[in-house]
Amino acid sequence: MKPPLAGLLLAWYRKAHRDLPWRRTSDPYRVWVSEIMLQQTRAQTVIPYYLRFLERFPTASALAAADEDSVLALWSGLGYYSRARGLWKAAREIAARSVFPRCFEELRELPGIGDYTAAAIASIAFGEPRAAVDGNVLRVVARVQNDSADIGASATRERFRAIAQQWLDPSHAGEFNQALMELGATVCLPRNPLCRVCPLAELCRALQQGTATELPVKLRTQKPVEIEAVLLAIVHRGRVLLRRRDASARHMPGFWDLPSPEDLPGARLREMLGEFRHTITHHHFHFRVLAAERGERLGRAVGFRWMRPADLAAVPLATTARKALRIAGFPPAA
Repeated sequence: MKPPLAGLLLAWYRKAHRDLPWRRTSDPYRVWVSEIMLQQTRAQTVIPYYLRFLERFPTASALAAADEDSVLALWSGLGYYSRARGLWKAAREIAARSVFPRCFEELRELPGIGDYTAAAIASIAFGEPRAAVDGNVLRVVARVQNDSADIGASATRERFRAIAQQWLDPSHAGEFNQALMELGATVCLPRNPLCRVCPLAELCRALQQGTATELPVKLRTQKPVEIEAVLLAIVHRGRVLLRRRDASARHMPGFWDLPSPEDLPGARLREMLGEFRHTITHHHFHFRVLAAERGERLGRAVGFRWMRPADLAAVPLATTARKALRIAGFPPAA
C-alpha cells in the first residue's frame, strides 16, 4: 500500500522548505500581505518589499490610515499595482469592522481577495481545512493525476481544486497548502521538473507514463501585442521632469512616469540614451529613451512636476520610469 500523499508531502516540506519571512508567522495580516505580493511575483523579489512594507505598515490599521500615494510609492517596482490598491482598500474595510475576518467566506468579501488568497489566509492563519489552489498547485495536480484537461477551463480548475481538497490533511491545513505550493515552486517546475527529488514521485502518474513535461495543458492563449514607445529624459538644474498618469490610463493610473513626445509636442528631441523592454501581461513594449529639452515653458501645466532624486522615493513611480531614469543617469533611490 502506498503512503498517503499528505504524509509524504509534509515530511518533505518540514525538511526541505525555504526559510521565507512570511513562513515565520501565522499573523493573518502578515500572511495576507505576503500572499498579495506573491501573486505573479517570485519569492526572492518579494522579500525586500515585504520587509519594508511591514516596517512602514505593521498592522491593517496602520495601512488603512495611510494615503494611497504612500502605499503605491512603497510598492513601486513590484508591479501589478492593482494589488496594492486592493490591499489598501481592504485594510480600510477591516479597520472599519475593527476585527480581521477569520474564515474563507468573510475574507472572500474583501477587495482584491479571490478564492486562492482567501483559502491561503484562512488555512495558514486560522487552520481552516480548505485547499488553496494557484498555478503551482494546478501543475502538481495535473501531473500527479496525469490529467491533460485544459487548466484554462473553469470546470478543470474546479475539479483540480476538489482533488487538492481530498489530498488535504485537515489537521495541518496551512502547512499542507504551503507544502503543495512549495513543491510546485521548487521541484515540480513548469519546465524541466526535478522528478528525481520529488517526494510524490512514486504517486505521480505522469512520471510513470513519461508525460510530466507535457503537463499541464493550457489551450487558451493570447497572441502577444508588440508596442513601440518613446520616453523623454528632460533634466534641468538637477531635476527631472515627470508627468502623472491620469485615472483613465490603461496601465498604472496615478503613477509618475517620464513624458512621451505626445505629452510634450513642443519638446526638442536630442540623442537616444538607451532602450529597454517591458512586458505587461501579453503587451510587449519596446521603449526608447531620448534626451530632450522641454521647449516652451510648462508654467502650471497640470500633471507635470520637476523632481530631484530625493523626491522620487516619496511618489509612486511607474516601473517604466525606474528603468528609463537609470538609463538617463538619474536613478531613483532603492
